[in-house]
Amino acid sequence: MAFLVPETAAKILTAETLRSAAKQSEGIHNVSVRLRRAIKKFLREQEKPNMKRNVLRLSESFCEIKEVNLQLSASTSKELIEDPLKSMERSKRWKIKTSYGDVGFKYRDDQTVAYVASRMPAVYSACHRVLREVRRRLPGFSPARVLDFGSGTGSVLWALREIWPRSLERINLVEPSKSMQRAGQSLLQDLKDLPLIHSYDSIQELTQNLKKSDREHDLVVASYVLGEVPSLKDRITIVRQLWDLTQDVLVLVEPGTPHGFNIISQMRSHILWMTKRKCRKFDGSDEGSKDLVASKSGAFVVAPCPHDGPCPLENTSKYCHFVQRLERTSSQRAYKRSKGEPLRGFEDEKFCFVAFRRGQRPQEPWPLDGMKFETLKEQHSRRKPEDLEIDYEDQFGSEEEDIPYEEDPVSYDSDMTVTDAMTEHEEVEEEEEAAHANLGSGWGRIVFTPVRRGKQVAMDVCRSIKRDGSEGSFEHVVITQTKNPTLHKQARRSLWGDLWPF
Repeated sequence: MAFLVPETAAKILTAETLRSAAKQSEGIHNVSVRLRRAIKKFLREQEKPNMKRNVLRLSESFCEIKEVNLQLSASTSKELIEDPLKSMERSKRWKIKTSYGDVGFKYRDDQTVAYVASRMPAVYSACHRVLREVRRRLPGFSPARVLDFGSGTGSVLWALREIWPRSLERINLVEPSKSMQRAGQSLLQDLKDLPLIHSYDSIQELTQNLKKSDREHDLVVASYVLGEVPSLKDRITIVRQLWDLTQDVLVLVEPGTPHGFNIISQMRSHILWMTKRKCRKFDGSDEGSKDLVASKSGAFVVAPCPHDGPCPLENTSKYCHFVQRLERTSSQRAYKRSKGEPLRGFEDEKFCFVAFRRGQRPQEPWPLDGMKFETLKEQHSRRKPEDLEIDYEDQFGSEEEDIPYEEDPVSYDSDMTVTDAMTEHEEVEEEEEAAHANLGSGWGRIVFTPVRRGKQVAMDVCRSIKRDGSEGSFEHVVITQTKNPTLHKQARRSLWGDLWPF
């Protein structure tokens, strides 16, 4: 063993389970076979002429929207609140208006088909990565009622079926675009054992058609939709409505751009401020009432932040985002264009996200409490001469062994036509057995790619500097093999988005 721990701490984490608990990143993600088949079938039935041109126009339209939103955020707050639609006159895409603001774009049928062919696999992979982490951080959380705001063609719904296949009972979709609604229904045609699914045009229609007891949802997700709302005032209004519909967990996902990070940071700050203000009103109450109010009105960040204080990256040149690599589907390879170079077999989807949970952050022991690590010199001093002997017979196999040559042709998993070898729930069962990191403030988050130089690893880590998770900082951590070979080994295996123990 590279370190000594007390008996009580050894039951919680060991050298082996520490890495398993810290791992949150995912390697290259393969879009599920069922979704790939559904997309292929949809494109065969709905394929429009000039598909490559439509995909390119859709991408250009997203860029124009981003530029308009950046101009809006750069304008004064007074103009933003008084006339949020003033700067949207140059946009070529019509907005869908409601009484509380703009909630999305009115997609034409050709734009919807282009979105399914080019963007849906990437959005699905990012949402799958986020929801997978929520499941790992909350192993006892199994949502039955889910609200997907801005559902589009159903990327979140497909990810939900893979993450929590057994617990889903009812899913409410809010999508103002009729074209998107029709596309989502068409993609789900061949699926079996689906939960009860209802579609609504707006949150107002949802609240009018549901009883008050049915409005609370175990999980509420809003992915890639808040960036389409030009006004900060309207975004806050929408997020407050979503929080009122949340019984347990709220997840917000946006593109991994500076603008997307600003949206996530603003919504994070507002929800934490709003819940703290409600809890302060009951400071003079008895302990029983305070605990009840804290469990219903309080909130803390499940991921990615290890603390509930102000974001340390606000007003800096850096922004918190993550990357999910996915293998391109056959439709993406067919219709996407590259700038004069062969199209790669994969793409990297950058995203920002935040997941809230009602209640107070658990006060858990920090993962390295009580652990004593040995230096490399101390480890070498305990080595025995026989440990340095090399068994050449085991290292080099017998010369008589004949290893047949096997061809390894290049192929893509997205072209598979056979049924998956794994059962539908096998991956879920494997992850349930793995160690998981608690929700205490002792786990930092690795932001950006760790730099490995010789016998040291440098990482940028967002961490909590207080035990109660009320304040955080962004630190540059260097782990050397000489001082701590155990953590150095873990650091060399750590990736962007993983946790780091303190």
